[in-house]
Amino acid sequence: MKPNDLPLDSIHPHAQPKAAGFSTRAIHWGYNPADHHGALVPPIYTSATFAFPTVEYGMACFSGEQHGYFYTRIGNPTLALLESRLASLEQGAAAVVFGSGMGAITATLWSMLEPGDEVLVDMTLYGCTFAFMTHGLGRFGVLVRHVDMTDPQQVAQAMSPKTKVVYFESPANPNMRLVDIEAVAAIAHTGGARVVVDNTYCTPYLQQPLLLGADVSVHSMTKYLSGHGDLTAGAAVFADAELATRVRLYGLKDMTGAVMSAQDAHLVMRGLKTLALRMDRHCQNAMQVAELVASHPAAAVVHFPGLPSFPQHALATRQMRQYGGMIAFELHGGLQAGMRFMNALQLVTRAVSLGDAESLAQHPASMTHSTYTPEERATYGISDGLVRLSIGLEDIADILEDVWQAMDIAHTV
Repeated sequence: MKPNDLPLDSIHPHAQPKAAGFSTRAIHWGYNPADHHGALVPPIYTSATFAFPTVEYGMACFSGEQHGYFYTRIGNPTLALLESRLASLEQGAAAVVFGSGMGAITATLWSMLEPGDEVLVDMTLYGCTFAFMTHGLGRFGVLVRHVDMTDPQQVAQAMSPKTKVVYFESPANPNMRLVDIEAVAAIAHTGGARVVVDNTYCTPYLQQPLLLGADVSVHSMTKYLSGHGDLTAGAAVFADAELATRVRLYGLKDMTGAVMSAQDAHLVMRGLKTLALRMDRHCQNAMQVAELVASHPAAAVVHFPGLPSFPQHALATRQMRQYGGMIAFELHGGLQAGMRFMNALQLVTRAVSLGDAESLAQHPASMTHSTYTPEERATYGISDGLVRLSIGLEDIADILEDVWQAMDIAHTV
């Protein structure tokens, strides 16, 4: 059985394929049309509240003795179906969905930490995550320390009795650095800490952190999971169902209220149906673009896990099923060359976010990571000249032509 396969009896009887593979579960998991008047597509439950047949039933729902729906901020049938599919794809015990990726991150961490606790984070984080860690948690008595997690021994040395969470992205946004999830998870668990991994860049199709020992896998579903750039959403998938319940009832219900709409849940489930197909194309296109950029004389350094020159190429090959659709690079000439490159693009769109059908280019230092000071960016490996590309689904010849002509212009002095 392949890593992405599950036993046949774990999906609905109406969808008994020859193998319960990744895409089969992404399309069918948890839904039987016969239970919904034969509707092929799951219905969207837009109701904010749900009626109780009796007062006693309502009391039991609120106390947790009865599993039922009573208010969409806590649970909704459309959201619950999406959560069950995400848990299946990550091979976790449970999932909770949110109105954004930052909603998922903040609700999860609020639920796992108390004043006086410590969080170890990697050197490079998405800008808003960095701001929450640096300027948010610290205000409430939580100590956040940055550690170079590309070296697991540095994590071991940094652990203390107060360390409750080890948090990182792999690959990291924007410079693509990787963390050995299995090694760091083993170290964290030895010290009594839980591991939270931002798996947005990979999705469960390319990497499953829970199978490598992580406790929580968080996602911005705005990106690849939905795949079309027309919604914001987030998710956290848990190895421990009890932690998922705590995050739902504390981090989501009380601390953030970062509720996802049923309409957006429906759109994410639609995106999941083509996730494997899209990720294959993203990865194939990105590999060719990375090789092209690396071959141009304007390129100073290219950060892409699929290139043999990437320092952690071996780890990427072991930990990821493919190398992803994201590329970061620096040009000779620094910031000015990067600006010339981006302004010269004609097909690739200048925009933040990632994982869309459209190829996107952005400048992290002035955009997604502008919450860092210049000194912090230098410390944490985000140069002023770094350019980030999210490679889309366009015909590869058209992407290559556009990137090459922009590289030529960037190289012009």
